[in-house]
Amino acid sequence: MKIFKYIFWVLYRIWFYVLVALPIIVLFPVLLLSISKESWYPYFFRLARFWAKFILIGMGFAYRIERQQAPEKGKSYMFIANHTSMADIMLMLVSVKNPFVFVGKKELAKIPLFGFFYKRTCILVDRSSPKSRQAVFLRAQRRLKSGLSICIFPEGGVPEEQIVLDEFKDGAFRLAINHQIPIVPITFADNKKRFSYTFFSGGPGRMRVKIHEFLSTKGLKIEDTKALKEKSREIILNQLQAFNS
Repeated sequence: MKIFKYIFWVLYRIWFYVLVALPIIVLFPVLLLSISKESWYPYFFRLARFWAKFILIGMGFAYRIERQQAPEKGKSYMFIANHTSMADIMLMLVSVKNPFVFVGKKELAKIPLFGFFYKRTCILVDRSSPKSRQAVFLRAQRRLKSGLSICIFPEGGVPEEQIVLDEFKDGAFRLAINHQIPIVPITFADNKKRFSYTFFSGGPGRMRVKIHEFLSTKGLKIEDTKALKEKSREIILNQLQAFNS
């Protein structure tokens, strides 16, 4: 019986990469056109949301989104969430309609097809390089000035399996304070269970999302970064514990 579970998990992982690649191949010319100008990014974002829904539905994930507050059209925000799964990117895209740019690790740019568009539309960071981290701030500032939002997973990577929520890095909160944009905490309840980075695990089922009330940065200064970071983490951690209780 166990061997059938392992076969399922192997095929399930392969199926995920098929779903990732298929829309990119079919829509390649349109995607290429949508990234040819930075001002056309919102059109690319719409296609990315379609791509994300295609993958989640194809994997058998029934996502349910609860919103305590909805982002306003045309405003910039800092979206943050816990990070446990390869499906986090897709779930973030379907959860938020306002066009945003991911800040993510440069290693993902090596993934065939996906990486081609990832490195041309996202802000890549080498977390081991202070110079790279500084460049992220400059690129994010340019995107925010153009009216887009930013999405960062503030744990700075995927924590070990037994960790419910790792400590947050400062970057997202410093950026939000610098630009006086609201923080939007988002909790992903089931991603680790459905599709974690542990190969022999996961499967179809529900994916619950909660978009919390926004945290204002109006009037805050850089010295308020730690308090804002800790408050954001507490909101997400409390929700994770509530989901699992």
